[in-house]
Amino acid sequence: MLAAAPQARDEVVDEELVLDFDPSDVQLHGQQEGRFFHGYYGGYCYMPLYVFCGDFHLAVRLQTADGDPARNTVEVLSQIVGKLRAAFPRTRLILRADSGFSREEIYAWCEANGVDYVIGMARNGRLVELIQDELEQAQALHEKSGQPERLFSEFQYQTLDSWTRERRVVAKAEHLAGKANPRFVVTSLSDPPRELYEVRYCARGEAENRIKEEQLYLFGTRASAGEMRANQNRFYFSALAYMLMLAVRTWGLAGTDQADARADTIRLKLFKIAAAVRVSVRKVWVQLSSHAPLAATYRSVHANLVAAPALLM
Repeated sequence: MLAAAPQARDEVVDEELVLDFDPSDVQLHGQQEGRFFHGYYGGYCYMPLYVFCGDFHLAVRLQTADGDPARNTVEVLSQIVGKLRAAFPRTRLILRADSGFSREEIYAWCEANGVDYVIGMARNGRLVELIQDELEQAQALHEKSGQPERLFSEFQYQTLDSWTRERRVVAKAEHLAGKANPRFVVTSLSDPPRELYEVRYCARGEAENRIKEEQLYLFGTRASAGEMRANQNRFYFSALAYMLMLAVRTWGLAGTDQADARADTIRLKLFKIAAAVRVSVRKVWVQLSSHAPLAATYRSVHANLVAAPALLM
C-alpha cells in the first residue's frame, strides 16, 4: 500500500526524507493461505514489510514467512521513490533499515537511482578484526571507568563474494559489562562516524514504535481471512486507520494536553464516548453531554481541523 504523497508545499518540504523499512511478524492461528512456520518467532506467521517516513505510514506489503523478509524491498522502494520524487524533486531520499536489509541488490538499486542509505550489517570475523584496536581501547576505558565505553571508526569494505564494490562501513567499538558489543552500519552518507551511528541510524527505533502502535491499537494483526489478498486488504485498512489517527493527533490535537497521545488513548478518550448524532440536509450534528470531561478538547480539535483544510486534502 502506498499512501498519497504529501503535496509539494513550502511548509512541508524538507531537505531530506528518511524512509524506514522494517519487517514484523503477525501470528496465524488457522489455515491461512501462505502460512509457514518461522523458527525465530516460534509459530506460523506472516512477515509484513512496513515503510514509514517519520510518522507517516507509506506502505505495508504482506509477505509469507518462508523467504527473505527484505525480498520485496526494491519493488516497494521504486514505487515510493517515484511518488516522492514527483512531489519533492530536490529533496534527498535516504533508506534506513537494520541488518536484515544488507543486500547487494538494495545497495545497487539505491546507488543507481540516487537514493542514499544507512543500513545495519551483521558482524563477522573480518569486520571485528578490522576494529580490534578500537575494541581493545574501549575495553581499557571500560575497565578504568566501570561504565560502558564506545569508540567509532570507519573503513572501506567489500564482502568476499556478494558485493560488487567497496562501500563505506561505520563501526561502533563498544564494551559493556563483561563483553564487547561491536556494531556496523553500511552507508553512502559522509556524516562523521559517531553522528552517523547515534543520530542517523539509531533513530530507526521510532519506526518500530509506530508499527507497534498500529498493530496493538489499530487491529494491525488481523489476518484471519483464508486468502492472502483479503488479509492484505485488512492491513490496508489498518494503515488507513493509523493515518486518520495521525491526522487527528498532528493537526486536530495540536496545542492540547493530548497532542502526544497514543492511538489507544485517543480512541478511549475521544472516540469511545456516548453522543447523540443527528443528520440534517446540510449538517451532521454530534451532541455530547454537557458534562463530557473533554468537551474543551473536542472544541479545540474541531477548530484546528477547520483551520487546516489544505493539510487534510
